[in-house]
Amino acid sequence: MRTFGRIALAVIFVCGGLLHLVKPALYRPYMPAGLPAHDALILMSGLAEIAGGIGLLFPRTRRAAGIGLILLLVAVFPANVQMLLVYRARGVPWWGEMLLWGRLPLQAALIWWVSTLSRRADPPQSGAAVQSRPPGPAPPPSHR
Repeated sequence: MRTFGRIALAVIFVCGGLLHLVKPALYRPYMPAGLPAHDALILMSGLAEIAGGIGLLFPRTRRAAGIGLILLLVAVFPANVQMLLVYRARGVPWWGEMLLWGRLPLQAALIWWVSTLSRRADPPQSGAAVQSRPPGPAPPPSHR
């Protein structure tokens, strides 16, 4: 299940990153005014999403990719707030504004998801875990 989660998360980030590269104009209105070089930041964040998404798929890069994606999610949070403000100023319907408000805590959920799935090794299975034993035939059953 963790492998499926990692693949899903990688697809989300890679697709999001590609969208930054292919349609940067979608992101320009949401860039906070105080930040310089909006186009360069959009490009860099897209490349970071792609690299992080791909990095989640490989054990050797998983931890670094997770740290990078968490930092990216924190860094882009002001753009999510800016998106809410832009849509609110445009007079978005109440339900649209509620969706944008809901997106803000989604960043925390994504951070948790990345943190959970970017650990280098998966935790051992609980419950009926198979105990390792030396190769060879099984020992005879005990008759006590």
